Amino acid sequence: MAIGDIEQVPNSTDIYYVDTGMYEVEQYGSVYLIDAERPALIDTGIAADREHIFAMLDEVGVDDLAYILPTHVHLDHAGGAGYLAERYPDATVMTHEIGAPHLVDPTRLVEGTKAAVEDQWRFYDEPLPIDDDRVEGLTDGDEIDLGDRTLTVHHAPGHAPHQVMYHDSGDDALFVGDAMGIWEPNTKTARQTTPPSQFHLQKALDDVRTIEDIAPETICFGHFGSEEYSEELAESYKRTLVEWVEAIRQKREELDDDEAVIEHFVEHTQMDEVWGVRKAQDEERLNARGVLGYLDYIDSQ
Repeated sequence: MAIGDIEQVPNSTDIYYVDTGMYEVEQYGSVYLIDAERPALIDTGIAADREHIFAMLDEVGVDDLAYILPTHVHLDHAGGAGYLAERYPDATVMTHEIGAPHLVDPTRLVEGTKAAVEDQWRFYDEPLPIDDDRVEGLTDGDEIDLGDRTLTVHHAPGHAPHQVMYHDSGDDALFVGDAMGIWEPNTKTARQTTPPSQFHLQKALDDVRTIEDIAPETICFGHFGSEEYSEELAESYKRTLVEWVEAIRQKREELDDDEAVIEHFVEHTQMDEVWGVRKAQDEERLNARGVLGYLDYIDSQ
């Protein structure tokens, strides 16, 4: 897929996704449309990429959205929510109750994002606040009625405490946000996503176990695209998380300098040929910093 391309999720009836061109990288950011009786959008991408999402909705022929459903409020998943709410004034915006207030007043969310993504902020547009009466908080076990199918909400706090997954009963698809990592469709591997400041290894592993319990037919990744679920995929991602955190831990013991640890993984990235040098290095820096923060948190307990 190229930036702006739209595809239907394989083996689905009415699920589509678009390559949003996040960070100006192909096959990195995806936003999903469920063209149900009451249409729903899963995630909204970075606000700067909103025209690609508008184009998907127009091409599929959706005139009115019933729901805008960020999996979590990190701005690469919820940054466009305000612009979509503005374009579709009858849509209800729903996300986990911890994150919902940040869609109404995104001030702290913007500050935290700038601190986390550093130079990557140049790819973002400021999010629009959403009227409080249009935003609803979700909790684990909630159900969202789309008319011809139901979305069941599963809390998945390992990547961020405000993350949820949505299980579509119609097509047995699970929209996982970042709970199963970053899917690289060319190599068919799930890579870690462990950003600051709230990544938690044990909770992230528990999130994968939740996915194993659901055992959906299809996994829909926020990054990037869809893939048939398998036990091997889940086991592989759990192993990836554990090995990544252990690699950071060992390198910190060896170097005793966190900036040197970060630069080591930046310099040894293996994703430059996939995402380009800039994005590959930015990704390593973000994920290494997240694990170092997690290790500090664990040591303080």
